[in-house]
Amino acid sequence: MDLEDHAEELASDLGVDKEEVTQDLQNLVEYSVPIDEAKQSLRRKHGDGSSGGGAPAAKDIGDITPDSSNVTVTARVLTAGERSIRYQGSDHVIVEGRLADETGAIDYTAWEDFGLSPGDTITAGNAGVREWDGEPELNLGESTSLSFEEEALEVPYEVGGEATLAELQTGDRAVSIEVEVLECERRTIDGRDGETDILSGVFGDESGRLPFTNWDPAPEIEEGNSVRIENAYVREFRGVPEVNVSEFSTVTALEHEVDVGSDAPTMGIGEAVATGGVYDVELVGNLIAVRDGSGLIQRCPECRRVVQKGQCRTHGDVDGIDDLRVKAILDDGTGTVTAVLDDELTKQVYGGDLEDALEEARDAMDQEAVADTIREKIVGREYRVRGHLSVDEYGANLDASSFDESDDDPTERAAAFLEAVDGAQVEAETETEVDA
Repeated sequence: MDLEDHAEELASDLGVDKEEVTQDLQNLVEYSVPIDEAKQSLRRKHGDGSSGGGAPAAKDIGDITPDSSNVTVTARVLTAGERSIRYQGSDHVIVEGRLADETGAIDYTAWEDFGLSPGDTITAGNAGVREWDGEPELNLGESTSLSFEEEALEVPYEVGGEATLAELQTGDRAVSIEVEVLECERRTIDGRDGETDILSGVFGDESGRLPFTNWDPAPEIEEGNSVRIENAYVREFRGVPEVNVSEFSTVTALEHEVDVGSDAPTMGIGEAVATGGVYDVELVGNLIAVRDGSGLIQRCPECRRVVQKGQCRTHGDVDGIDDLRVKAILDDGTGTVTAVLDDELTKQVYGGDLEDALEEARDAMDQEAVADTIREKIVGREYRVRGHLSVDEYGANLDASSFDESDDDPTERAAAFLEAVDGAQVEAETETEVDA
């Protein structure tokens, strides 16, 4: 049933104008209120307090799917954190986090102040279910009846939201981290209420690094400081997770320094791409091609996008600024990724600077001569590339921060691979003999 059908049914039940109901229903759905909860809200608005159906079924969290209707659950509150959102034109404070029972865990958003705290055991009746990033999420609203249980529910999950940077994923809410501020800058942006000062940069801990944005600049967040942050949330920015620190987050300076690892995690390309994006990762593979748009290029002086035939897709006709870049395809047998090298890394692999590239292009009367020179130097070799991996509908791209020819011994790697294969074969034969 689509929204129009829901509106028509509701208008008929309530005896009110369908256009008004449609508009109200559309507004609520646009702000992620589940359709059943939105209909209940409109019933109350027009003086009909009926439930529109029987009591919602009690369900284990592990059995809830995005297609589930309203449900009743008994669960432990793992995390609970406040955040402000813009809802129907005004600021609204919500509480969000994660609930769990013996069968699984699920994210939730509470649109009312139920007084939730980590560790509470609750029963939430008539909780709405919506889909968020392919997973079910509970919505606790006006029509939800919520009670606190005296006996704590034992669950196989940690209460409190403590995490390392490597454990954070897009969509996490109410997390607590201890990090060092590796990079930090103050910027002024056009926010929803006009110009706003924010802090942005990079956090680090022993497990890795992630970018951050502090929407209400905290004095404790300065480059070189170690801090504890409670009630942060994580969203995607340029294809990778980003830590967001809001006015509801608590930031505390630490007396001890947080150790930050100097190495990025090394992953197979297929494994890394499957994560959907990693801020700091090292990939090793064979460089099989240099893509078009490499070597000597021109950029728009306004937005720095690459100019094609004197045309910027945003600013139209422009006089391009000369620059150097490499887009190289890396393959390790498990997947491929496009490694993008900036001008500094490109100078290293080219063996010359921008002036050298311009001279080569003039001598050859062909701009592609620079890319051809780079191809001859790097295609067919194995490289160890570190950088920020983003994955979208156009593929996987690694913005390289370092690019070095691998010093791995292929003989040793082949021997290790064969040993692993032989071990797996012996294990399989042993299992077969046991079964027999």
